[in-house]
Amino acid sequence: MTRIKPALLLGFAVTFASCAGAQTRTVNIGLGYLPNVQFTPFYVADRLGYFKAEGITVKFQHGYVSELMPLLLSGRLDFVVGDPEDAVFARNQGRDVKYVLAMYQKNPVTVFSTKPLSGAASLKGKTLGIPGPFGSSYHAVKALLDSAKLTEGRDVKLASVGFTQLDAVRAGRVDAAAGYVNNEVVQLRAAGQRVYTLDTTAAYPMVGVGMITRDQNLKSDLARRVVRASQRGMKFTIASPAQAFKVAQPVFGAGGGTLDILKASVPLMSSAYTAQNGLGANNPAAWDKAIAALVKQGHLRAGTKASAFYTNALITRALK
Repeated sequence: MTRIKPALLLGFAVTFASCAGAQTRTVNIGLGYLPNVQFTPFYVADRLGYFKAEGITVKFQHGYVSELMPLLLSGRLDFVVGDPEDAVFARNQGRDVKYVLAMYQKNPVTVFSTKPLSGAASLKGKTLGIPGPFGSSYHAVKALLDSAKLTEGRDVKLASVGFTQLDAVRAGRVDAAAGYVNNEVVQLRAAGQRVYTLDTTAAYPMVGVGMITRDQNLKSDLARRVVRASQRGMKFTIASPAQAFKVAQPVFGAGGGTLDILKASVPLMSSAYTAQNGLGANNPAAWDKAIAALVKQGHLRAGTKASAFYTNALITRALK
């Protein structure tokens, strides 16, 4: 889609519209996938006027995060919604980005199978499907195997199956796969199939998908307002998943996910930590343990500090 290039202010694309003398600003947010139920809090924040109340017109751009991150770095996007690892590895390469809002307090990655699983040790000798050697699924699986002293290749074969984990498990091409408690597991149960899961969060307690922006935006009041509107969208979704689904479905359509998936996602959005520190806040203890796992995997240097990759500076603790 062709757009007229707007002026830039504080790293944000800004347009001016006169409405009784008011000034509105357009903020471009990349959502790391197709239109989907998982982005309901952001669609809700837009459709219920939470962004508008902050003086913001929001434009969403969908695509894979690998395509969106360069747009963020070049200033063509203002925020990207992706995995925390997207921010971690970009910053580790010297790029000025930080993860600023955790939509999910718990990484939704799980190992699932239609065959019995009894702890990580039961994966020995099996073939485990993963999207590929990248992203939160891969790092969670590696940490899970390490927790059981299992070695990739020797003890467990990791098979790259793209994003066809569900079909790969159903067809028996793999014994188990890395998927999401709020996606593949929900779909299997909805189809009446028994599903077995292995939780990865004890081994890799990273937060889940959330918002990433550039350092230069961290002190911007506009950035704080974007995050606050998103927090309000999360609050509405948590309080009333069914109503949030109705509000958001016109955006993602009938093929973009079910109410059951949203209901399975809602418990991931809050925690004891967010009750004290605000929805979307990053739990330092979770980050510390997850970064330690990435160091152990050899992806980060020893002594790397988790606090380099995230901030809670934009979080509003008490939402109205």
